[in-house]
Amino acid sequence: MSKSFSLLSALLCTFIWGTTFIAQDTGMDNIGPFTFNAVRFFVGFLAIVPLAFLFEVKKFKSEFKLDFKTFAILSFLIGLSLFLGSALQQVALLYTDVANAAFFTIFYVPMVPIIIYLFSKKSIHWSVWPSVVLCLIGGYLLTNFHDTTVRLGDTLVVLGALFWSTHIIFTGIIVKKYNLPLTLGAVQTLLVALFSLVIGFIYEEFIIENILNEIDSILYAGILSGGFAFVLQIYAQKNITPAPAAIIFSLEGVFATIAAWFLLSQILGVNNLLGCFFILCGVLLSQLLPLIKRPV
Repeated sequence: MSKSFSLLSALLCTFIWGTTFIAQDTGMDNIGPFTFNAVRFFVGFLAIVPLAFLFEVKKFKSEFKLDFKTFAILSFLIGLSLFLGSALQQVALLYTDVANAAFFTIFYVPMVPIIIYLFSKKSIHWSVWPSVVLCLIGGYLLTNFHDTTVRLGDTLVVLGALFWSTHIIFTGIIVKKYNLPLTLGAVQTLLVALFSLVIGFIYEEFIIENILNEIDSILYAGILSGGFAFVLQIYAQKNITPAPAAIIFSLEGVFATIAAWFLLSQILGVNNLLGCFFILCGVLLSQLLPLIKRPV
């Protein structure tokens, strides 16, 4: 698989994530956040699992060999990280603005290289750090955060960003060991759906009529974001290391802003456009600077 295909997968994945912010926010008018996530990710599972059986069932024996235990452990960690990240983000949307949520979610961009350095001591290309700064500045300008106040819900988003970081890192580890992106996508979405279902049954009410009222948001967030976008993330991280991948994924803020402008007729100000520009520069720097070889 070429790096250009991985980059294309990352951009398409990020586009879906960005446009899904609207569905996540509007999809809780009649149901709770855990109910929304349970149904959303189960729909994603149903969309992916037939493809996994169709294209990857013959790979199972050769890929797993005698190391199924490692795949199971990593899959559980990825599913748990995805559950905690998505749950905290979804609950936070009840207590904070989409603008705040989008800005604080971008905090996974600096978290990924910091976690990698602290726990693995792997060297990170110096271009990551200025790219991270540009992405954070871009996120600040993009969300008009200077016009809002920090809320308790923002703490949930920052905590969620930590788990988005571990999700990206664990995904980077497992894709180097196993070539089963569809299977992994199905497993992690099923785990998130089950975890959300348990919490939802305890704290929320599952009312079929209310769920059907949110079916449009659920189908979009489920099939595209909860399903195929996370599979695209796995394909993307085949040839992109976690730190640069996190920087590319920060473009979701840009796509969310464009979607809000196109679908909700929200006006793009100068700050918004500058935010898009800064994030785009950060992404380009993270990809282009490592290609420049130092003179011998």
